[in-house]
Amino acid sequence: MKLVKHIANLGYGSRKQVQWLFREGRITDAAGEVLYADDKAEHADIRIDGEPLDPPPGLLLMLHKPTGYTCSTKDPGRVVFDLLPPRYRLREPQLSTVGRLDRDTSGLLLLTDDGQLLHRIIAPKSKLPKVYLATLAQDLRGDEAAVFASGTLLLDGEKTPLLPAELEVLAPRCARLILHEGRYHQVRRMFAALGNHVAELHRERIGGLALDDLPQGQWLALEDAARARLLATDAVLNP
Repeated sequence: MKLVKHIANLGYGSRKQVQWLFREGRITDAAGEVLYADDKAEHADIRIDGEPLDPPPGLLLMLHKPTGYTCSTKDPGRVVFDLLPPRYRLREPQLSTVGRLDRDTSGLLLLTDDGQLLHRIIAPKSKLPKVYLATLAQDLRGDEAAVFASGTLLLDGEKTPLLPAELEVLAPRCARLILHEGRYHQVRRMFAALGNHVAELHRERIGGLALDDLPQGQWLALEDAARARLLATDAVLNP
């Protein structure tokens, strides 16, 4: 792929705008030598204004989503893409969220431009565990763990029972829950089915990947080792 198209696909501008960057001498190699549009160079050796290029296609990002942001690109309010560099909206292939967290839910959110990886993560057959911390409006009544683990709980408006889920009680109104599927607003609907309301919801982990010390509102690109942890299916209640 020609350098102009490659850099434009990373969101640095239209092809015409990228050609202008070349003309201004703002695109160089790692040694500072000016590159020209018809040169050949490896992705890792290209600099724009002295800075390395963003990761190539196959990008996987981990974001610590705050509440108040939606995962839609069309929402008139704040969206998760506002937390990324503006050019990330212009990448081709397009960067998409891997599933969604609603506006009032915080925590681990993944974004990728790799369609195969996206479907591998969200496919029902993957049963990739997702760990949530829920703060409830009322005290737990005591039988939630047994009901969620039974594999018989049927959500309102659905015909297929939920897969068994594990619940750990942390306090009278606080619990950690591991799901092995991802239905619409599932955690909130599960507690609503038992007469409770989720006041605060935070996703701690997907597969073997946790937020760790990533500050709220911050993001990072995941390397191969982190991707391998993500696809682990043996998450436990006490990560």
